Amino acid sequence: MPGLEDPVAAHDTWLASLWDQSVSSDDQVYVLGDISINGAQSALDWISARPGTKHLISGNHDPVHPAHRTAVKLLPKWNQYFDTIQPFMRRKLNGHEFLLSHFPYASYGDGPDRKPETRFEQYRLPELGLPLLHGHTHGQERDHDNMFHVGIDAWKGLVPQEVVQDWLNGIS
Repeated sequence: MPGLEDPVAAHDTWLASLWDQSVSSDDQVYVLGDISINGAQSALDWISARPGTKHLISGNHDPVHPAHRTAVKLLPKWNQYFDTIQPFMRRKLNGHEFLLSHFPYASYGDGPDRKPETRFEQYRLPELGLPLLHGHTHGQERDHDNMFHVGIDAWKGLVPQEVVQDWLNGIS
């Protein structure tokens, strides 16, 4: 129908514009999972066209996440698009150590009432004191307990390093 735009294409165009305007070729970008619902080649091509050094913390919708039996077979192909692919990562920013994971801590859950669920429990990190940056929930919450939701749903855009630094400074 004339005048109706494909919502996926519109989303991809919007996100590409945000990325391309805020990320330089020298920047490190940490993608906290779920680059597409089905890991389509078009999503990998989209990632490849974006600037920056890209690190994937794989999510449950990424076929390279350990939850998928065939993940190991797909890693060589996906490694052509990302500099690193891991289920979680430990980082340090200006003296603050923290973790990156697609999932919030196991004690948080991901249901609408945020009660712990068994869904993906074996892939969630236990809360042992380090702050955690995560995605996955698709909610609007940003800062909760010792966790910081950096998903596009919460921020309506990419989360710059300065915002993460401010949060880390505020919880220490």
